[in-house]
Amino acid sequence: MKQAYSTPLFILIALSTGLLGVSMSLMGHHKNIELITDFYGISSWLAGNIYNSIALLALVSAAILAIVSIKVEKARAVLGWLLIAISLVPLVALFDENMWLAQLGGFPAIGSGQGVIKYFALMGLGLFLAKPTGAASLKLWANVFPVFLVLVWIGGMKFTLFEAQGIEVLVKTSPLMSWMYDVWDLQTTSNLIGVYDLLAAALLVACVFYRQLLLPVIVLSGAVFVVTQTFLFSWDAAISAETLLSTGGHFLIKDLWFIANLIVFWHLFNNSMHSTDQAPS
Repeated sequence: MKQAYSTPLFILIALSTGLLGVSMSLMGHHKNIELITDFYGISSWLAGNIYNSIALLALVSAAILAIVSIKVEKARAVLGWLLIAISLVPLVALFDENMWLAQLGGFPAIGSGQGVIKYFALMGLGLFLAKPTGAASLKLWANVFPVFLVLVWIGGMKFTLFEAQGIEVLVKTSPLMSWMYDVWDLQTTSNLIGVYDLLAAALLVACVFYRQLLLPVIVLSGAVFVVTQTFLFSWDAAISAETLLSTGGHFLIKDLWFIANLIVFWHLFNNSMHSTDQAPS
C-alpha cells in the first residue's frame, strides 16, 4: 500500500476507534451495548461495565494498531483481523427485531440498527488490511458495498416523515444546510437530501464500469460523510463534557469509516486501472 494512501487511512481508523473507545470508557454501560448482549443472551453473564470494558479494549487496541501500522507494515494484518472481529459482533445482532422499526411506507426502516450497519464499513476495511495481497476485486467491492448500502438505505429513509423529523435537529443547526428550511418545508428538504444520496449511490456503482466517473463519485459520496462530521461541531448534543461524545456523537464519528472506504476504493481502483494500462495487448 502506498504511503500516500495508507497514512490518511490509518489516521481515520485511529481517530474514530480511539474516540469511540475513550468515550465508551467515560460513558459506562449503555443501551447500545445492552441491545447487543441481549441479542446474544449474555447480558446476565457479566456486569454491564465488563462488556463496556471489552468494547473499550478492542477499540483502543485498534486505534493503537492503526497508529503503529503507519510505519510497521506487519501490524496491518493484525489490525485487519481485529477490525473484522469488532464489526462482526454488532453486525450479527442486526437479526434482532429490536434493531428495526415497523414498515414505513413499504420501506424497511432501521431504528437502533442505523449505527450498527455502519460496521459494514469497518468490515470492508478489515478485509482490505487482513489480506494484503490477492483478491483485489473482492476487497474493492467490500469497500464499495458499505458506502452504497448506507447511501441507498438511509437515503431512501429520507423520504419518510420519521427520518425527516430525525435529521431536523442536525440540519437546522448546520451552517452548511440550515438555509434549506428557509426555502423548503421539512419533508421536501429531507427528500432533496435523499435524492442526493441516491444519486451518489447510483454513480458509485456506475463508476466501476465507467472509470471516468471516479473523481466525481469520490467527491459526491465523500461530501456526504464530510458534512456529517461537521454536525459534531454544530450540534451541541454530539459532544459531552462528561463523556467526550454522546451516543449521537458515536453515530456521527463512525462516518469516518466511509471516508476510509472511499480511500481504499480510490487506491484499489487506480491500481486496477494501472494494471489494465500495463497489460500486454
